[in-house]
Amino acid sequence: MAKIGSKLRELRRRRDLGVRELAVRSGISHSTISLIERDKMSPSVDTLGAVLDALGTTLTGFFSDLQSSLPYSPFYASADFIEIGKVDAISYRVIGLDHPNRQMLMLHERYAPGAHSGEEFTHAAQEAGMVLAGAVEVTVGKQKRILKPGEGYYFDSRLPHGFRNVDDGHSEILSAITPPTY
Repeated sequence: MAKIGSKLRELRRRRDLGVRELAVRSGISHSTISLIERDKMSPSVDTLGAVLDALGTTLTGFFSDLQSSLPYSPFYASADFIEIGKVDAISYRVIGLDHPNRQMLMLHERYAPGAHSGEEFTHAAQEAGMVLAGAVEVTVGKQKRILKPGEGYYFDSRLPHGFRNVDDGHSEILSAITPPTY
């Protein structure tokens, strides 16, 4: 499977864009784009989405060859989950990437101690999840709550939101987003 960086670089070159021009169009720094292209940094879903939007494509389109190359099965082992944006201390693994006509994005999220999703962000979707392990502070609009295993959330993703691990160990969330942003 091709790495994200080489695929992104190929797409940028096919559009005859320099790294700096892509940075201006996407709002992502040229150094970040360069690190991603050299596979020295795994982008967050939002960062990759902004870069791909500036290139005139979507996350789904970017990964369509991966989706079509996998045989479909309704069952997934942990090893079948596809990593889509491992950031320093956060892992986002997709469950069911190859499902035909997917209507939701299902993620297994893992946050290292102190990890957070960064600045609060928005996107046009609905989002739900349940904390499986640890303790996660979830911010939605002006509301904030620490959720522990067995507790969950459901909100309109157009509201600014963010996640932060407040546990001494790793925290895990099982989440779903619809429509899928990836």
